[in-house]
Amino acid sequence: MAGPTIPGGRHRGNRGAAVEKPKNIGKTVARLWKYVGKHRFKLILVVVFVIASTIINLRGTGLIGSTIDDYIIPGDFDGLKTALLRLAFIYMLSALFSWTQLRLAVNLAQHTVTDLRRDLFDKLQVLPLKFFDTTARGDIMSRITNDVDTVSNALNAGISQLISSLFTICGILYFMLRYSPRLTLVTVLTIPALLAATHLITKHSRVYFKQQQKVLGELNGLIEESITGQKVIKVFVKENDVIERLDTVNTSLKDIGVKAQVSSGIMGPVSTFINNLSYGFVAIAGALMNINLGVITSFLLYSRQFARPFSEISQLFNTLLSAVAGAERIFDIMEMDPEPADLENAVELTDVKGRVDFENVDFSYVEGTPILKDINLYAKPGQTIALVGPTGAGKTTIINLLTRFYDIQKGKISIDGKNIFDLKRSSLRKRLGIVLQDTYLFSGTIYENIAYGRPDATAAQVKEAAILANAHEFIRRLPQGYDTVLSEDSDTISQGQKQMLAIARTILADPSILILDEATSNVDTRTEVKIQQAMLTLMKGRTSFVIAHRLSTIRNADLIAVLRDGEIIERGSHKELMQKRGFYHELYMNQFSE
Repeated sequence: MAGPTIPGGRHRGNRGAAVEKPKNIGKTVARLWKYVGKHRFKLILVVVFVIASTIINLRGTGLIGSTIDDYIIPGDFDGLKTALLRLAFIYMLSALFSWTQLRLAVNLAQHTVTDLRRDLFDKLQVLPLKFFDTTARGDIMSRITNDVDTVSNALNAGISQLISSLFTICGILYFMLRYSPRLTLVTVLTIPALLAATHLITKHSRVYFKQQQKVLGELNGLIEESITGQKVIKVFVKENDVIERLDTVNTSLKDIGVKAQVSSGIMGPVSTFINNLSYGFVAIAGALMNINLGVITSFLLYSRQFARPFSEISQLFNTLLSAVAGAERIFDIMEMDPEPADLENAVELTDVKGRVDFENVDFSYVEGTPILKDINLYAKPGQTIALVGPTGAGKTTIINLLTRFYDIQKGKISIDGKNIFDLKRSSLRKRLGIVLQDTYLFSGTIYENIAYGRPDATAAQVKEAAILANAHEFIRRLPQGYDTVLSEDSDTISQGQKQMLAIARTILADPSILILDEATSNVDTRTEVKIQQAMLTLMKGRTSFVIAHRLSTIRNADLIAVLRDGEIIERGSHKELMQKRGFYHELYMNQFSE
């Protein structure tokens, strides 16, 4: 199966695309930190409890050494009991503070991810249609689900642990310096080696994690496409082909995943090896310096605790690197340019009479590949303009320009003499009603779908719109009537019935200008008659643009514009064009003979 195409027939699939180079990790972390910083109060509380827990825990480690020197070696068992009770209380308090800071950190992480997900979804609502035409839906879904979840997992596990690790390192250095600066020097000698290993492994692993997120998005796109096109796959007996394609992508994801996990997993053994060296050096140095057993014991414990934060951070590498890669993909979307803003002096489109003018319009989806060339088209109020021509001639592109889904590069489009660039985009679209070939119904009831464009409509108005669209009778026969729950791919009703609901939705919205794009191409003849009747009701008194391949449906149009290779080559009424015996005559006679 071919991938989706942008209007005009260009392929938009991303399979086989080059893997994006990783971006600046510092920039990505800084942007994530801005989201965390929005919840400063929670962050401050986390820091406070982390500091308290760290200090109490390290103080307990120091008491172990003094307990050995003051009570165990002298044999003071009464004092030992008191010391043990003190240690038990300290560690219980430390555990309570640790649990509190963990709970606060999780709460902080979830609020942060909620903000991130909302901002990403908000951004998607303002991106131009070109983004959705040129980006696989599975990849978009992957970014708003998998990538956000990856960031969420990293923040849940990482915020408190990172903060705790930093304060633990600082606290241990303070306590170790108090006991013995010389032993402290022995301990920190291994830190440069640990940091160098961390830097090299991180730099190497981050490339694989970026690739992993990229291929995961590709896999999601393939799965989404396979599920959506399941009927087509079965009709053409392409199950094995789809399985092979999925195996290829799945294997690629496996290979990259192994490289990512193995390369980052090296950090654990390397960190353990360096930490064990440090532990041995401290024990030997302490003995050679004739330091008390209790002090050496505390120092060994501090040394082990000092290494633990680095080990914890190294164990977080997999999650953190995946989160950075996912965040980069999220911020890639957030950095995209939204639909161009309305002009500063843009006005509302009101009191529409319905005159539409295309003057010398040129347009290209891709620079250097013209789709429309010098289009001049004029519609008087209430006229029906039919656009006909072979696939790829530019019919749908004309509609995309009128709705400002795309903006022209040259020429002018005006409504009632007003340049559409001088109008607020939202007010322009509110005045346009569109019924497409592929009807989209949202999850919800039939009533909600009809009232989608006018949620304040009364039940009587919704019913009246359904009657005018010839939809009321079949709705009434459904078990739940207008309360029947539908989904976009619902099999509860037929394609023709979906089309009637779309017409009812448009009738209720009461647009000034109507656009019908192959609205009857997927239905049987009997249903087509009903839809045609509904469309005539909808078109009455409105300027209408009709795209039709079935030429018998547009014989009564006021003007038929015939397009080929992006140009209008003929125009006139059906009778006039048939008398010219040109390209339209050829198209019509071919259909008639069929």
